[in-house]
Amino acid sequence: MLNPVTDVSDPLQLARVLIVDDEPGMRHFLMKTLQPICRHVDEVADTDAAEALLSSGQYDVMLLDNIMPGRKGLDWLREQRDKGGYTDTVLITAYADLQIAIDAMRAGASDLLIKPFRANQVISAIRKCLEMALLKRENALLKRELDTMVSGGRRRELTGGSNVIAEVRQLLERVAPLSTPVLITGPSGAGKEVAARHIHSHSGRGTAPFVPIQCGAIPADVIEYELFGHGAGSFPGAPGGREGLLAQASGGTVFLDDVSELSAGAQTALLRVLEDGVIRPIGTGRAVQLDLRFVIASTRSLQRAVEEGRFREDLLFRINVVEVAVPPLRDRGADVLELAELFQGEISAALNLPKVAMSAAVRSAMLRYDWPGNIRELHNFIERALIFGRFPLETLGKAAQAVDIAPLEEMEKREILRALEALSGNRSAAARHLGVSRKTIDRKCAAWGI
Repeated sequence: MLNPVTDVSDPLQLARVLIVDDEPGMRHFLMKTLQPICRHVDEVADTDAAEALLSSGQYDVMLLDNIMPGRKGLDWLREQRDKGGYTDTVLITAYADLQIAIDAMRAGASDLLIKPFRANQVISAIRKCLEMALLKRENALLKRELDTMVSGGRRRELTGGSNVIAEVRQLLERVAPLSTPVLITGPSGAGKEVAARHIHSHSGRGTAPFVPIQCGAIPADVIEYELFGHGAGSFPGAPGGREGLLAQASGGTVFLDDVSELSAGAQTALLRVLEDGVIRPIGTGRAVQLDLRFVIASTRSLQRAVEEGRFREDLLFRINVVEVAVPPLRDRGADVLELAELFQGEISAALNLPKVAMSAAVRSAMLRYDWPGNIRELHNFIERALIFGRFPLETLGKAAQAVDIAPLEEMEKREILRALEALSGNRSAAARHLGVSRKTIDRKCAAWGI
């Protein structure tokens, strides 16, 4: 049974600990010491029982006695590491010699406890082990994110005051506290990762890892190893085991972008993770229980991918519980100006360049442009403007000539009819997308005889 968590600032309060010791008195002492302050503590008398527990669940720290009947703790720990076991281990030993310390470090132990020891020494060793594991994981994730991050990619909130983005923001915050997978769709560069970070920051997992994974950027033959981890020797050039990205994100949120690019094998493994929360590192035969929130994105139609035989239909059903459609920038109205101001501030600070005044002509040109590259194109446009000290309006296409200007009433009719056609005649939906009332649509249609 899990102990209630009251102080998450102390890593011990969230820790799952496994005690492996053949002495009943020592197990009793360790249980009495750790149960009141840890989330969950299990005890076993031998390595066979420990292996059974590790194959069905996840522990943050293992207290392992070295001298036990059958086989030594160090020998068993080496076997676990070769099989892809990643549980941080504090070795308990009665012999404080240098060779034991060297052997323990080579076997993968994080620390040593020399018998006899006091309760505060046990607590200190486990806390140090947890803090070091957290630091290593955070450093690995940070390095990966810095290697793959585009400027602005770490924004945690959707920006914009348009009606369409307000609806998206409201939906994201409604589903954020739930553990349900969320599917985010929309064109490339529209801000799907920022939407995923918005969910994460409002989910209660905001202090846990957020791991963005660009499925299309990882070669198909290694993506399963990257996601799920692997044991030693599971493929050529893999002398040691490695923890996968999903395990590194445990407790947080995983953002899988371009999920349609996953291989058939990775799709099958992902479906299993979504259904039972368990990953199986390649070549280990182990099952690792994880606590993860999945946010999944796709630029391409997953339904079409199913029809073409490139995507599992049962996986689509599993991830498409809640779908959030991020609109293209051209549909967000004056949001383009708000985003442009935001990007100016970020880029000018990053590059130490002065801001460039946005004249009325610049604002008008930005509002009329369709931005086929969406927010990514806008970001690049602002960066070029700061580098050259002027806005390159020539890249936005030619301004309309007087002979090309259509009457406002004609433009209004064209846009309303286009919206009705796109939405299968649903006038309420058309009104919502156009930012007008249903009565306005009804009145216009009556005047046009439709």
